[in-house]
Amino acid sequence: MIPLIPALAFAAAIGSGLMAGLFFIFSVCIMQALSRLPPEQGIAAMNAINVVIQNPIFLSAFMGTALLALALVVVAFISGGEGRWWLAAGGIAYVVGVLLVTIVFNVPMNDALAAAAPGQAATDLWRERYLTDWVWWNHVRTWASIGALAFFVLGFARA
Repeated sequence: MIPLIPALAFAAAIGSGLMAGLFFIFSVCIMQALSRLPPEQGIAAMNAINVVIQNPIFLSAFMGTALLALALVVVAFISGGEGRWWLAAGGIAYVVGVLLVTIVFNVPMNDALAAAAPGQAATDLWRERYLTDWVWWNHVRTWASIGALAFFVLGFARA
């Protein structure tokens, strides 16, 4: 077994937990609150969030956890540790369910919302795609990050 595995698993669990909390609060609170505002206010608030969230602290946690997740998938295939399959499952859950879902679904919708001209087109986008599709994909990210957290903890316990 590689001695660094427990430290990687621990750090990945912390990162996944941070992301799970972030996505969870959007799923159960923030998006519901924004949906109660007039569309132009909800759009403005979401666009402001999307700008502010792109900061070194968030990006370090989000991308750092993705790098740890990828490393743990690789380590799972070269180590002989008992928890290796849990660590691989956590890595796959994070990379696919959090990183790829964010890149493929949520970020393009964020970009579309930011680029939408004020008025009916932006309101329609907000109501018909953002408050439905974006929120659904955020639920996926929530569950994937919770799953990754659980898998990383199980792998850490067996590392």
